[in-house]
Amino acid sequence: MNGVQAVAEILKREGTEFLAAFPSQPLIDAVARLNIRPIVCRQERIGAAIADGISRTTNGKRLGVFSMQQGPGSENSLPGAIQAFGDNVPVLLLPGGSATDRLGVDPNFFAVPHYERVTKWAAQVNRIERVPELMRRAFYHLRTGKGGPVLVEMPTDVGAAEYPGALEYSPVASNRSAPDSQEVSEVATALLNAKNLVIHAGQGVMYAEATAELEQLAELLQVPVMTTMAGKSGFPENHPLSLGASAVSTTKPISVFLAQADVVFGIGCSFARSNYAKAIPAGKVIIHSTNDPMDVHKDYAADMALIGDAKLTLLALIAEINSRTSGVGNLNDDATAAAVQAVKKEWLDEWMPQFTSNETPMNQYRIIWDLLHLVDRPNTIITHDAGSPRDQLTPFWESVAPRSYMGWGKSTQLGYGLGITMGAKLAEPDKLCINIMGDAAIGMVGMDLETAARNNIGILTIVFNNGAMAIERDTMPMAIEKYGSVYQGGDYRAVAEALGGWAVRVEKPDEIVPSLTQAIEITKTGSPALVECIVKEGFDFSRYP
Repeated sequence: MNGVQAVAEILKREGTEFLAAFPSQPLIDAVARLNIRPIVCRQERIGAAIADGISRTTNGKRLGVFSMQQGPGSENSLPGAIQAFGDNVPVLLLPGGSATDRLGVDPNFFAVPHYERVTKWAAQVNRIERVPELMRRAFYHLRTGKGGPVLVEMPTDVGAAEYPGALEYSPVASNRSAPDSQEVSEVATALLNAKNLVIHAGQGVMYAEATAELEQLAELLQVPVMTTMAGKSGFPENHPLSLGASAVSTTKPISVFLAQADVVFGIGCSFARSNYAKAIPAGKVIIHSTNDPMDVHKDYAADMALIGDAKLTLLALIAEINSRTSGVGNLNDDATAAAVQAVKKEWLDEWMPQFTSNETPMNQYRIIWDLLHLVDRPNTIITHDAGSPRDQLTPFWESVAPRSYMGWGKSTQLGYGLGITMGAKLAEPDKLCINIMGDAAIGMVGMDLETAARNNIGILTIVFNNGAMAIERDTMPMAIEKYGSVYQGGDYRAVAEALGGWAVRVEKPDEIVPSLTQAIEITKTGSPALVECIVKEGFDFSRYP
């Protein structure tokens, strides 16, 4: 058994089902011999995204793994690592590496020093005997604490060396931490004394699988819950206390109730300041609960903090509040839920003309609305892409089950949604997996539709084609006036068909539901389906102060 084969054996023992990869990489053949299925992509960024989608969909319980060639493969994969790092997704990256005797010799590329800033932990296997030790540490970092990509680089000479003796390796367990009991008591006091409390929930709620506990706390205190873009679907958005999720666009309930709040309780979130996160207005008492102490005071000063796993933190708070209130809490107060629903109705009524528009070119919101009422949402996983599709979909798609929505984008790489949707489908083959992207995004990654076709990954891709990068009009008016720089086009239906998928073009609103229905049936056969929608340049977004 050589070093590469030892890594393959460890992946098998750790329960790895798929290896997203791009050759030349000897690990591809080594895992195939152990019945781990390689998914060979067309470009490395999509390979990393496929691994991301597996981890994200399963809350890291089944980990996505991506392996690539030394040198150019590692170089091309860096954007994927950056996206996973920005979104705190646990992904195992296994690049090849130049031989150890070339360390520090230009122009050889070594992954570890270049990836250290965008990984949770990175190491090079410098001796064959260290394979189990470093893989053990990698899996522990992947499973414990806040998520993030982890990298283990295998130099060619170490990978080819014979491993001495029998491989001793057992799967790695994770650890969770709970907050200090005295601090829990103090936070419980603050929550009970708040006049207008808002819960701000991040994706840590989903990684901790704590949606039920979050619902219990919200109902016990009768307080509204907003989620971050990454945390969307961590709290059911059909719940009477749901304010929805926020990105660049937001919901009117979030804007109204966050403005009124005197206390904001963040659970499973980093409270990062970002263009893709709703800013917390000044003058609020901020209580920050996270499993990473480095988050606290990073962007917002925290008045109080709890460090620990979101589920354990919520359980501790629920127990403390139940103890103090004899289990009653604020359950007798139904005014807050009624107020939330009133604002939500007002907001949706304002947007109903867009949802039911019959205009052509088509209105993007009409497509989203029809899709929302067509699919079985608890058994659907949907994601946006960067740009307008994100801002159109995030506020209005009503998520009703954990991980039924994949919100991403502290780094906003066009096309990333295609890869994570493929990963989601591999992890959850019985669910309908949808990505909505614009024509700029498919221009970046469209060739990987062939990856889905070749591997029988039955995803549904919806392309909003308006023939332009409409969101960029304000950024380059002279270039547009003189050279038409904003325009781009293509027949994406024909592209998808040429790459082995099924596709249809939709130009009229009454074609939306029949075409989507047909496409969904096609995905059940294992074939990817693409619905190209000819849409207007849409500039209306749900944005409130």
